[in-house]
Amino acid sequence: MDTILVVNAGSSSVKFQIFLVEGEGRLRRQIKGQVDGIGSRPRLRARGVSGDPLADRAYPIEAIPDVPAAMGIAGAWLRDELRIHPIAVGHRVVHGGPDFDRPVLIDHGVVARLDRFVSLAPLHQPHNLAPIRSILAGFPALPQVACFDTAFHRTHSAVADHYAIPRQLHADGVRRYGFHGLSYEYIARALPQVAPDIAKRGVIVAHLGSGASMCALKEGRSVESTMGFTALDGLPMGTRPGQIDPGVVLYLLSEKGMSASDVQKFLYRDCGLKGLSGISNDMRELEASEDANARLAIDYFVYRIGLNAGMLAAALQGPDAFVFTAGIGENSATIRARVGEHLGWLGVTLDPAENSRHASLISGPDSLIPVYVVPTDEELMIAQHTLSLLINRPSPNPKQARVS
Repeated sequence: MDTILVVNAGSSSVKFQIFLVEGEGRLRRQIKGQVDGIGSRPRLRARGVSGDPLADRAYPIEAIPDVPAAMGIAGAWLRDELRIHPIAVGHRVVHGGPDFDRPVLIDHGVVARLDRFVSLAPLHQPHNLAPIRSILAGFPALPQVACFDTAFHRTHSAVADHYAIPRQLHADGVRRYGFHGLSYEYIARALPQVAPDIAKRGVIVAHLGSGASMCALKEGRSVESTMGFTALDGLPMGTRPGQIDPGVVLYLLSEKGMSASDVQKFLYRDCGLKGLSGISNDMRELEASEDANARLAIDYFVYRIGLNAGMLAAALQGPDAFVFTAGIGENSATIRARVGEHLGWLGVTLDPAENSRHASLISGPDSLIPVYVVPTDEELMIAQHTLSLLINRPSPNPKQARVS
């Protein structure tokens, strides 16, 4: 039984999925799991494709102090108890920098190049690379594939890609990359089935979650994104501010006496919904709160989505559809309704009943452009890219590289 393991590692959790490789390159999801509470209250949880629980185990803090230890626990459980020996591992890697515009087979040289981008994605990149290093050390013959959140946006024009700074800095890699590319790529591939009439036209996609961004698609390709050089830009997020005047950073350095590392931590961990509300970075908690600052945080989030929709509408010279996706976009009817109100100038009206039941098409019959809710599946994209690279590489035979 050929399987592919997909890994998405963060600072305190490692999410993983197992896909069965079927005939003609088809993939079927078998297992979804994660090791969370790393360094605090470690726990392994996993479910089968039908939602049946496969594991729910707590561990002492010293047993899983870091991501490599979490990978070891998850890997041993898959091998020893489920007899799963993947033919390859696909990884989400947030930042590919200027070097990588497509998925790539991993070796030590690739890891060294990706390590240079840690400062551009400090919340993600070091944790994305940790399981890669762990598997390279323990199973060097097992193929691994890096799939980048930046790669899908490399189709941007030069005008969309540049900052108004000396060109040498662009050559050095200071450019507008965009992120959440695996999610947008999935949506672009799903639209021909969900809404074939608009799949190749101008579509604004709002990936709204703890990390949030928006993207303009034209003919299924990214032409503009709200995120830029790092994953700090654009929309406000759970703990990140989104668009901010660079002068604020200069002020924090010169007037508040903060160091560069202090500012980095501040911008990545203390701002966004958490900073505005003073309560939480979780939209569900903010929606349930009666606190005025929670309401302000939500108002700001919705307002900024509306503003950025205007920017992306201009990039498309008028959109033909709008799509909500990711955790908040897929699950919060309230946020979708409020965003819909801000899109009234585009002729958007939502059907309250369809929106409340989280239908695929939630716009009303009189809406000038259709509005959809399309669940994203970044893990499936990673599995597909991984399998494609395995099939197309000349050697070695992936069946000879199993974990034993």
